[in-house]
Amino acid sequence: MAASPHTLSSRLLTGWVGGCVWYLERRTIQESPHKFLHLVRNVNKQWITFQHFSFLRRMYVTQLNRSHNQQVKPKPEPVASTFLEKTSSGQAKAEIYEMRPLSPPSLSSSRKPNEKELIELELASEIEESIDVGKETKDEKQWKEMKLQVDDLPGILARLSKIKLTALVVSTTSAGFALAPGPFDFPCFLLTSIGTGLASCAANSINQFFEVPFDSNMNRTKNRPLVRGQISPLLAVSFATCCAVPGVAILTWGVNPLTGALGLFNIFLYTCCYTPLKRISIANTWVGAVVGAIPPVMGWTAATGSLDAGAFLLGGILYSWQFPHFNALSWGLREDYSRGGYCMMSVTHPGLCRRVALRHCLALLALSVAAPVLDITTWTFPVIALPINAYISYLGFRFYVDADRRSSRRLFFCSLWHLPLLLLLMLTCKQRRGGGDPGPPPS
Repeated sequence: MAASPHTLSSRLLTGWVGGCVWYLERRTIQESPHKFLHLVRNVNKQWITFQHFSFLRRMYVTQLNRSHNQQVKPKPEPVASTFLEKTSSGQAKAEIYEMRPLSPPSLSSSRKPNEKELIELELASEIEESIDVGKETKDEKQWKEMKLQVDDLPGILARLSKIKLTALVVSTTSAGFALAPGPFDFPCFLLTSIGTGLASCAANSINQFFEVPFDSNMNRTKNRPLVRGQISPLLAVSFATCCAVPGVAILTWGVNPLTGALGLFNIFLYTCCYTPLKRISIANTWVGAVVGAIPPVMGWTAATGSLDAGAFLLGGILYSWQFPHFNALSWGLREDYSRGGYCMMSVTHPGLCRRVALRHCLALLALSVAAPVLDITTWTFPVIALPINAYISYLGFRFYVDADRRSSRRLFFCSLWHLPLLLLLMLTCKQRRGGGDPGPPPS
């Protein structure tokens, strides 16, 4: 029977030396299997499995896509010419071809982006660039610089001065001049009309200059010349000055100082009181009614040189007419006025808006009766004006009761023909006074 190594070594060495050698050899042989198994366990714990490869591959793909997105989509510059756009697109393509994949140290070099992936990324970048260029060209077309043409200037200035409203102001001034007692002086009438028209153009232009930020929020006023940038604010103010100075000068020295003072006061009232009040208080409607009532008074003072009962009656008719006219108009524009930041009765006090409109429709009946009492017209006038006054009062009552867009629209369109027809009836029924000096007494 063969002897074991430790027994063999112990037999060769005797004494205490042999005993020590035998002990050490036996201990080594007993502990060596345990150390080997412990080593194998540690190595097994550090083995790279399939899950490790999958995790590292996902990390690699994520980092690669992130780097591609950062290099393919360069940050757009605020202003870029055509040459710079071509250069940036060429640089982007060069970056795509020069990209090197991120290679973690634990990953093999065989996993690199192939040519197919690079082609797909290049196509995606070209599509995005074409979309961006399309958006830029669309924005450039929409926000292109508007050049002022000389042929377009008269139309732009006409819209800046609200030519239709100016024509209404001049017509009411002419009616006041024609209804005044005394002979009709055509040169004075012409100067009064020109001066009043220039003053109205100046006031309307300054009004639009102040309300550009608010008009841009309203559908009704967003196409005005200053809002669209068709003319500069400096040109608008210059135009208003060129209208106001000669207009007030014509009324003062060409007609009479009283009419010139009324024209200057009306410009101030419209631009410095009515315009800022529109965003502060509903009192702007009453102030605006005073502005609209002054032109017929100016026509009366231009013909007579004084303020008397007839002038105040004409002013009262224009004052009362404006409430059903404007309140009905503002009722259909409540959303616009609210969006523009204007404080209107139709927005903040809808019940008061309808009551005031009805109240002044009825006031027109009373003012028509007062005309023959003040010896301005004959008694025929209140009789023949009764149907149109009764009709507008009925529409004012329907607007007060129904409070809808249909009733407000009917009242507004009625007011458009009611005023000129009422003034025409006043002219036809004007009180004829005996004029001229009496002849020499008979001998």
